[in-house]
Amino acid sequence: MAARPLVARQPNERLQALIQEAGCSNAGLARRVNMVGAERGLDLRYDKTSVARWLRGQQPRGRAPGIIAEALGRKLGRTVTIDEIGMANGKNLASGVGLQFSPTVLGAIEQVCELWRSDVGRRDFLSGSTVAASALVEPSRDWLITAADAQVARAAGPAGARVGVSDVEAVIAMTQALVDLDHRFGSGHVRPVVVHYLNSVVSGLLSGTYRESVGRRLFAAVARLTELAGYMAVDTGQPGLAQRYYIQALRLAQAAGDRGYGGYVLAASMSHLAAQLGNPREIAQLARAAQEGARGHVTPRAEAMFFAAEARGHALLGDARMCQEVAGRALAALDRADPEAGDDPVWIAHFDHAYLADELAHCHRDLGQSDAAARAARDAIEGHPQTRARRRAIGMVLLASAQVQQREVEQACHTGTRALELLGSLRSSRGAEYLDDLQQRLEPYGDEPSVREFTARLELQAA
Repeated sequence: MAARPLVARQPNERLQALIQEAGCSNAGLARRVNMVGAERGLDLRYDKTSVARWLRGQQPRGRAPGIIAEALGRKLGRTVTIDEIGMANGKNLASGVGLQFSPTVLGAIEQVCELWRSDVGRRDFLSGSTVAASALVEPSRDWLITAADAQVARAAGPAGARVGVSDVEAVIAMTQALVDLDHRFGSGHVRPVVVHYLNSVVSGLLSGTYRESVGRRLFAAVARLTELAGYMAVDTGQPGLAQRYYIQALRLAQAAGDRGYGGYVLAASMSHLAAQLGNPREIAQLARAAQEGARGHVTPRAEAMFFAAEARGHALLGDARMCQEVAGRALAALDRADPEAGDDPVWIAHFDHAYLADELAHCHRDLGQSDAAARAARDAIEGHPQTRARRRAIGMVLLASAQVQQREVEQACHTGTRALELLGSLRSSRGAEYLDDLQQRLEPYGDEPSVREFTARLELQAA
């Protein structure tokens, strides 16, 4: 590939330092870059001379800087951005935004506001980015070992907005309204509204003037809305963006002094993202970090959710014994939850027996336990109210998948069609991925009329 020089052809000392840290030779790095490129469908033919040119200040074009960062990141076992390798420029500078768990409150505000600004202003600022498992696990370690922020009160000067309790209540109310819309219509309709609200209104509140008690509540409210934006990024097929929102939601929860919600971000958000990306060990690690870091700070309902997330990881690893053991803890914890006590925070109040059945249906499906998967999926569908349209549809796909495993192919197609009809009213990439998975499970039975009919319906709706 052709290359262009950095400004003034200055030696790339950042790249040199990372190569030394990774213990790579120039030829070794070139081989790793070519291998990562091949995974992306690129025919790269770099060699040790190419790396020497990069070290002298030349920079490869196109997607190569991101691939170089990925290759070094794999060798180092952590996330590496193109800024760290000295190859950031005006076009790619934002690619590292949101990946750090800031050590200071001010840094956290600056980073999350930059994330929102980049998301609104440059729709392609994460194009070609990938999700590294270490980018999810590293912040969880930071969260576990970092002491609570001593203070969050802020004096922004005469120009800064004065933030009061009513401002925080407005963010909370807006979040609930957006959650309700998301459940009904899917994230494709709602996510742009969330991001613009964060960038135009919430950023001004974080940068304003507030006393300590208001600041803690503000950070708690913004953490929840930021996590919601991350979930919506998942639901619109943008996992690289979702991980950044989740990392920042975790940091905002830390500023709020809310260990319970921090655990929720790890177990309900980061862990599920790791599941979607096929990283089962990270699923269990993140869920256990949530359990450890939030111990003594959460209700039994939240404990149940944390255990359910860990069970998903064990199931994907094929460890039926550990999955059953941890799932049992989840069921026992949820049985201890007292809905009349009123002690559950709003962010976990939704996790009921239907949600737990949904999680267990995933576990049984992944372990090949079709009868148990079907029972759990039916419990989930029956328990979810009509307002949880996406969740009900996913439950139907899980049931259809179990029916395929039971070789009840015609019934599976019937169930899948019900899910397809329900998802037709939503804009949800996540729902589409579940349908794609079901279609793949049906491929061995492709000659059967019911399968041909279901496939035709699926293709017609996708058109």
